[in-house]
Amino acid sequence: MHSASDDLTQLIKQAVESMGYELVGVELLSRQKASTLLRIYIDSAKGIGLDDCTAVSHQVSGVLDVENPIEENYDLEVSSPGLDRPLFDKEHFDRFKGKKARIRLRMKLDGRRRYDGVLVGVAGENVILDVKGKKLDLPLDQIDTARLIPEF
Repeated sequence: MHSASDDLTQLIKQAVESMGYELVGVELLSRQKASTLLRIYIDSAKGIGLDDCTAVSHQVSGVLDVENPIEENYDLEVSSPGLDRPLFDKEHFDRFKGKKARIRLRMKLDGRRRYDGVLVGVAGENVILDVKGKKLDLPLDQIDTARLIPEF
């Protein structure tokens, strides 16, 4: 996953949770011909609106200005997880058991990198995904991105 370092994530988590929000995840993405993008996903029981994202952005900006954990220039983006919620850690894969997900691996497994299926859960360091009736063990450390697939 494009997750940020544990230290950066922990720093942001403290700021976000002190405001009463859940930190869903943090991505630090290098972009060609542009500065780095720091994307923070937040959630709460009442949902997330623009005012929530703005408040968290101001709080996190202040913390990052003081702590200076990112040396290069970066753009900060704060967002709700949305309907195609990203999944970052073991707890997310367990929390959304029974939901459809799209998982992309860093390297091919059985000739493929992309898998769509239903989340079964986590066993050890593997995410179990049911793909058309076949249960696959996808190594957690090989997952590049994982998102829920919205169902309507």
